[in-house]
Amino acid sequence: MYETQERGIQVTEPQYRQIAEKLRADIRAGKWAPGQRLPSHAELAALYNVSVTTTRGAVSELAKENLVFTATSRGTIVRNRQILDHVVTDSIRPDRPRRSSADVFVETAERAGRQAEKKFEMQIVPATPEVAGWLGIEPNSWVVARSLIQSLDGEPWSWEISHFPRDLAEATGIDSPQDIPGGTMQRLRERGYQETSFVHLEHARPASREEAERLAVPIGTWITDFVRIASTGERITRATRRRFAADRNRIIHELGDEQGLALIRNALNSANDSARAH
Repeated sequence: MYETQERGIQVTEPQYRQIAEKLRADIRAGKWAPGQRLPSHAELAALYNVSVTTTRGAVSELAKENLVFTATSRGTIVRNRQILDHVVTDSIRPDRPRRSSADVFVETAERAGRQAEKKFEMQIVPATPEVAGWLGIEPNSWVVARSLIQSLDGEPWSWEISHFPRDLAEATGIDSPQDIPGGTMQRLRERGYQETSFVHLEHARPASREEAERLAVPIGTWITDFVRIASTGERITRATRRRFAADRNRIIHELGDEQGLALIRNALNSANDSARAH
């Protein structure tokens, strides 16, 4: 431990905080780049001549600050602090290529120069009161839930669950236990269910225990909770809920004709380039 002065009182600083500060400075200086593994607790203990308990406490401090996360079999990984732009209107734009083999998350990752990965799961479950309210059905009605953990460069980035009325999912093949190339919206359109109306529900709040585990963030981390409810002219087709860390994602809504949008994008890109240059 070492001592500091605070308002004339000697304060003893624990060793784990000293080491956390050194590691924090090294990460910010680029010694360990995003996606790289930090030395193990034992390696850090040998490096700083302290106990493994001390280095574990130091790494825990960094995890609380969202500077690192733990990946099974990979160890402690430095987080990517890049802010990812989510143009949430991309998937519903009329001119989206109908035969695109990539969904919007993959396209977003490619624009950012990141490698997208997805872990998919499909279940048939009774609708919770919340989901039933979104879909306009009775609670406990059977729905198809398609869940995706979406990762960038091996780091969990978002957790998405889409709920579909069971009869609609069966009629369109969305009850498939496999991921659907091009996404479920394209599949619905191909099977005669053109979604024409959308409502977005969006708010920020602290992550629950389950959300923290899925996203590899500390409990209480601020996340964005984004819900899209879609319908044709005849029925509600789905409710898609996506949750992701609020500090590393920017939500963008693009509305209007492409010519005007291009002008706005160019202005924003120029402003961003200027800010980075300074």
